[in-house]
Amino acid sequence: MVASGEQQLIQGQGIWAVRAARLFDGYAVRAGRPLVLIEGSRIIGVDMTGAAPSADLRVLDLGDATLLPGLIDSHVHLAFDPDDKSKQAMADEDDHISLTRMRFHAAQQLRAGVTTVRDLGDRHFLALSLRDRYTTGMEMGPEVVAAGPPITRTRGHCWFLGGEADGIAAVEAAVGERVARGVDVVKVMATGGVTTPGWGPHQSQYTRDELTAVTRVAHAHGRPVTAHAHGLQGMADAVAAGVDGLEHASFFTEDGVEPDWKTVGAVVEEGIFIGATEAWLPTGSMVAPHMAERVEQRSANFALMHREGARLVCCSDAGAGPRKPHGVLPYGIIHFGSLGLTNTEALASATSLAAQACGLSDRKGKIAVGYDADLIAVAGNPLQHLETLLDIRAVIRAGRIFHD
Repeated sequence: MVASGEQQLIQGQGIWAVRAARLFDGYAVRAGRPLVLIEGSRIIGVDMTGAAPSADLRVLDLGDATLLPGLIDSHVHLAFDPDDKSKQAMADEDDHISLTRMRFHAAQQLRAGVTTVRDLGDRHFLALSLRDRYTTGMEMGPEVVAAGPPITRTRGHCWFLGGEADGIAAVEAAVGERVARGVDVVKVMATGGVTTPGWGPHQSQYTRDELTAVTRVAHAHGRPVTAHAHGLQGMADAVAAGVDGLEHASFFTEDGVEPDWKTVGAVVEEGIFIGATEAWLPTGSMVAPHMAERVEQRSANFALMHREGARLVCCSDAGAGPRKPHGVLPYGIIHFGSLGLTNTEALASATSLAAQACGLSDRKGKIAVGYDADLIAVAGNPLQHLETLLDIRAVIRAGRIFHD
């Protein structure tokens, strides 16, 4: 990380710049000692000539490093403690305790180079409160795109977050409440999940008509919908209902994994984003052996889906379990590189493509004039070795250096 003296050198009013040996602009690596000029929270210039800057320009020179757009994790749960196996206890938790934990997790994300997170499930709309706090600059944190409590069946997946709704009228009202609260995206649990007893991940929690009601109301108010969907039928119904994104996209059956390539074709044709929650620590036990085999099969299916043209967004589901701590996203990008994606595609999956999935492509995911000054620097060249993403040299969020 950048030393405190260097931070003090360039903080303050006016224009300053950051320089490195190369940059990844969201689509390709460009060499030649680029210089990125910053004013306030925005990028105001990108000089690729390699020329010496003017003597009065304050420059943070990071040497043999690569500048990248700040990473975007499109699927996190800031309220979740990854080491806590009894998340249902959150149902009775004091909001102050939850917010304190969420702020701690947000700092962990920044430390790992994640400057934007999409929180897809909290309690009492606390992620919106955190979003607004960071937006006003009251304290430093990643930009938060917030869904509030996910809509789920009574005692369905993540019921303890408070989003229970049954039937068409109830889910329509639930969407209306979220719009009134100011959410950025609507999250619906199309199927059960792994961490909540009662509904298996292969089981559909909502009918196609109920899911259609969710998308109809959300889209009428300009809100995208992303659906948690592990099961084959739940995925097909969510796609038919017109969702904008599918989280997990596991194609789980009761006893295995069975991809439906007709559904994949529809996903590709409609341009639906797949939130491939493939980021986890490479050590330790993640799930039971039978589920580990399913996750391995899902990874292989993602490789095939990528070849079919699916838009795979690398994300983490951070907080879901011990191998998914907050800030684990770089490991997912590295894993993407083993699935047949090029290193460029793997990096784009958590920058420019992730920005599109989160509705932020007009100001995030690229290093370009007019874009947010959310930048990270890593040692060496990630196009040669994605593992360099684990060696963060600097994090700049909205034009301010994050000092750990």
